[in-house]
Amino acid sequence: MKKALILILALLATTGVAHAGWWWDNYPPDNTDVRLTVTNLPIVWLDVDGNYIDQEERITARMKIIHNGDGELNYADTVAHPGQRIDYEGYVALRYRGNSSFSLSDKKPYSFRPLDKPLEDGGTKKKVNILGMGKDNNWALLAPYNDKSMMRDLLAFEVSRPWMEYTPKGKYCELFLDGIYYGVFIMTEVVSNGKYRLNLPDPGSEGDELTGGYLMEIDRNDEENYISKYHPVNNNGTPYNNQYIHIQYKSPDYEDMTSEQIKYITGQIDKMETALWNYHPGQTPTYQEYLDETNFIDYQIAMELGHNVDGYRLSAKFFKRRDSEDPRFKMVVWDMNIAYGNSNYYAGSRTDNWFYTTNNTLNNEGDPQLVPFWWYKLNTNPAYTEGFKNRWAQYRRTNLRSDRVMATIDSLVNVLTSHGAEQRNSQAWPRWGEYVWPNYYVASSFSDEITYLKDWLTRRIKWMDNQLGFDPNAVVRGDVNIDGMVNISDVTALIDYLLTNSVTAIDVDAADCDGDGKVSIADVTILIDYLLTGKW
Repeated sequence: MKKALILILALLATTGVAHAGWWWDNYPPDNTDVRLTVTNLPIVWLDVDGNYIDQEERITARMKIIHNGDGELNYADTVAHPGQRIDYEGYVALRYRGNSSFSLSDKKPYSFRPLDKPLEDGGTKKKVNILGMGKDNNWALLAPYNDKSMMRDLLAFEVSRPWMEYTPKGKYCELFLDGIYYGVFIMTEVVSNGKYRLNLPDPGSEGDELTGGYLMEIDRNDEENYISKYHPVNNNGTPYNNQYIHIQYKSPDYEDMTSEQIKYITGQIDKMETALWNYHPGQTPTYQEYLDETNFIDYQIAMELGHNVDGYRLSAKFFKRRDSEDPRFKMVVWDMNIAYGNSNYYAGSRTDNWFYTTNNTLNNEGDPQLVPFWWYKLNTNPAYTEGFKNRWAQYRRTNLRSDRVMATIDSLVNVLTSHGAEQRNSQAWPRWGEYVWPNYYVASSFSDEITYLKDWLTRRIKWMDNQLGFDPNAVVRGDVNIDGMVNISDVTALIDYLLTNSVTAIDVDAADCDGDGKVSIADVTILIDYLLTGKW
């Protein structure tokens, strides 16, 4: 009977008989009676007056955000608690967003653009600073659902942020839609060209202005896209001639681009791909003229650390500035919710292989979205792989130190649990002990999920250490302040140690630069000499 009712409702919706205001249109949670009184997270209210939210066409909604500041509490009863800080209040153009995160999740994500007035009155988008993330007119409310830890995206952002030129910012919040509690969401920047994001200029029609800025994305063949003339390859470099790389136009929008701009940016992509395609080990690579190799290494570290089954091939965003600023393509980390052991397909839960080498598996499974040949070619260059090893070592000595990774997870756990947000979300969406696509591990509780995540990351990091020849216990000579680098700050830390005899936040073994078994002024002299000459 229930299945028949669902079928009838689906038929009514597709034939246009269903109308705005039906409660089932906006995908309410299982439990619509969850109560929120006080929370450490910002509270977001969306009001659509029962109107249906569409995935394509935006509708007018009213939004109000209460945020009394980081570390402060926020109260849902604004009458009993007047004078709270309103972070934003006004109209927004709202729609659903996402592909699998929409179609395969009960809890739906949203895209919104702040408006000066309702769309029906000719409203236009305006830039708003939301939760301190800088003024922009393009925002998302991610809906962590299949990621039961609710932190995989934010974790990926945080471990990548120190290294990437741009990584999106996001903050947890709790959402009400038409007065119903919908759970924990992530208010996040969308990767775009705004001043507080990529800060890309609009491309012009000639000269240097024509050369930037552009934002592109490797993804499905479901929007206007440039089709590469080079095919994905298998693990031996043999092309799959019936498979294609689709590169979508993200900014400017395709319909807003001139023929000159389209010709230019696709021509630059073709030059980069041709240089990559023609590279063979032992040659001097020419592709470095077109892509930022260090940035590509950083992106690969992020994808491989998470063993992201969507990595490289879906939601893979890259951009280009004007030639006068930087003529090379660069990647941006995005869409990591089914990474870090969260996927049961394409062996996503494995910790012991490189995902960039999985085209054989993807093709055998009939998936048309394969990893672009870029990553095969890059990893045939010994200089690139050596750079990858060196960069991994830098990561591991800093923000990817095991204790720091676990501390980041613990910090996110504290944010989600200290005032009951995770518990409320689980009341609204009771999924513990249930399989949700594409979970590999079905956790029985939030703490169980976090234990699995930590264990998976521990095993993944250990495997990558072994593959890349990194010893986490090795002393890095001269890295006195244990930040993964040897520079003038280590001299300062060493001098401070000698003056105060405090060992806080220094590595005494690394400070013994002359290897005589003690730390003295002689080590300062040797360290300074190293910084001046590059030689010990």
